[in-house]
Amino acid sequence: MPPFSPSRLPPPLVPLRERAGQAALFLDYDGTLAPIVDDPGGARPVPGVPELLARLGARLGVVAVVSGRPLAYLRAALGQPTGVWMAGLYGMEEVGADGRLRSDPDAESWRGAVQEVTDVLRLAAPPGVEVEPKGLAVTVHWRRAPAQEVWVREVVTSEAARTGLRVQPGRMSVELRPPVAADKGTVVARLGACHPVVGCFGDDLGDVPAFEAVAALGRAGATTVTVVVADAESPPRLVAMADVSVGGPEAAVALLEAIAEDSIAED
Repeated sequence: MPPFSPSRLPPPLVPLRERAGQAALFLDYDGTLAPIVDDPGGARPVPGVPELLARLGARLGVVAVVSGRPLAYLRAALGQPTGVWMAGLYGMEEVGADGRLRSDPDAESWRGAVQEVTDVLRLAAPPGVEVEPKGLAVTVHWRRAPAQEVWVREVVTSEAARTGLRVQPGRMSVELRPPVAADKGTVVARLGACHPVVGCFGDDLGDVPAFEAVAALGRAGATTVTVVVADAESPPRLVAMADVSVGGPEAAVALLEAIAEDSIAED
C-alpha cells in the first residue's frame, strides 16, 4: 500500500483535508471502495471502509457514495455510516445523511419494463453470462464468459431499441436503465453545489459524468480534484480526465484514510 499520510497527500488532494468542513467528496463503490470480482454479487469493500466513511462523514461537509448498484446492496455492504449519503442506480434512488429514502418518480414508471426485459434476458442468456436484476435497472455481465461479449452487446442493443430503455456500458458488462435525467453527474452537481472544495473518486465509464460535473463546478470557482482508481480495464477517457491516479481500491482507501486523519503525524 502506498505510504500516504496527512503530510504526504498528493497536492491536489490537500484541500479536501485542510478545508474539510467546506468540502464535498463523492466516491464510487465497485473498483474504488471494493475490488472488482468475477461474481458481481460478491463484491465486498476493502476492510475498514464503513468505519472510514463514518470518519469522513464527521469531517467533511458532504460525503456520498454514488454507484450503479441498487441502494439495498450498498446499505447491506456498507451499513449506513453516520453523515454519509448513498445514491444507488446512478442517483435514481438515494438515502440522505438524514437517513431519509428518496426515489426518482420518473424512473419508477419504468419498473415494469425493466422487469420484463430482465425476464427476457434471463431466458436467453448463454452459459456464463450473468443477468443481474437491480429493480430499476438490469445489468448483463460477460466477465465469466468473455467469448459472449458480442452476443451481450447485440441483445442489449436490441432490447433497448424495443423498449426505450437506455444502455449504460460498464466493466465487461452492459446495463439497461430508464431514460431519465439521473446519473452520477446529476448527483455531484446537486450535492456539490455551494461547496468551495469538491472531490470525486471513480474507475469506470459511469464515472465520466461525475468527473464532468466536478469540472463544471471547478469552472464556477470551486477547488476540485478527481481521482481515477486505475487498472488494466480503466477507460482511457476517464484516466485522461483525472488529476490523480492510484492503483486499485486499497490505494484509494489509503488516500481516504489520510484525508480522514484528525491530525498530521510526525514522519
